[in-house]
Amino acid sequence: MGIETTTPNRKGNKEIYGLPVETNSHNKTRKCRRRHRKMSPVQRLYQTCKDVFSFCGAGIVPSPEDIQRLRSVLDTMKPADVGLTPELPYFRMTVARRTPAITYLHLHECEKFSMGIFCLPPSGVLPLHNHPGMTVFSKLLFGTMHIKSYDWVADATEDKSTSANPSPATPPGVRLAKVKVDADFTAPCNTSILYPADGGNMHCFTAVTACAVLDVLGPPYSDPDGRHCQYYLDFPFSHFSVDGVSVAEEEKEGYAWLQEIEKPEDLAVDGAKYRGPKIVEN
Repeated sequence: MGIETTTPNRKGNKEIYGLPVETNSHNKTRKCRRRHRKMSPVQRLYQTCKDVFSFCGAGIVPSPEDIQRLRSVLDTMKPADVGLTPELPYFRMTVARRTPAITYLHLHECEKFSMGIFCLPPSGVLPLHNHPGMTVFSKLLFGTMHIKSYDWVADATEDKSTSANPSPATPPGVRLAKVKVDADFTAPCNTSILYPADGGNMHCFTAVTACAVLDVLGPPYSDPDGRHCQYYLDFPFSHFSVDGVSVAEEEKEGYAWLQEIEKPEDLAVDGAKYRGPKIVEN
């Protein structure tokens, strides 16, 4: 019953009457679309990341079409899609610590990309840090967060800023950076994106209220490759005087000096088990 012995004639008849001829490629496309519709939002995110970052690496930015594709998936993500509610203990104020601990929920990591969620209680801070060679997507799932970010000033190199007769009070290793973002964001809002050399590659997150941020990094940090997370202090431009570096008076608030520091001692990021919808890795 399942054997078709007259396929050539049937195919010919379809062509005569102008009917579309089904092919294996058409069948596969329809099956893929059906599977995509049945996916959970977090599974769809995983599959999209896998496709978008498949041919990327450190310093290699996905195409504009892929950037928009991944962004559109993240823009629709909601707390329930990853099993989160503001009532979970990660988001409660604690009095035992001066700086509230942050909880990180690990979703996935491979050499191409990583997915995870930072859960911040009110006043929680992810201090100023960088993303070497990465393209990073950050989706605020709920709450209000202040984001301040910087990009290096291309024509004010590290050598110039550290060796051009700095004033005695200027610490070694400072570099000039330009403010990219300095504002509060409240969910729901669009996904923010930073790039290896643009978009605010160095940023600081401060929780105005309890909030959760879904982060996608492509590629992840890699100590063996020399792409570890670096932390910084920022100083107002007028705080130091460096020969050969000047900014117009009305623009000084848009610039700052950044100094690399060790990981802050009061930064506590605790790992916790992700309990949202399962991600099937393939």
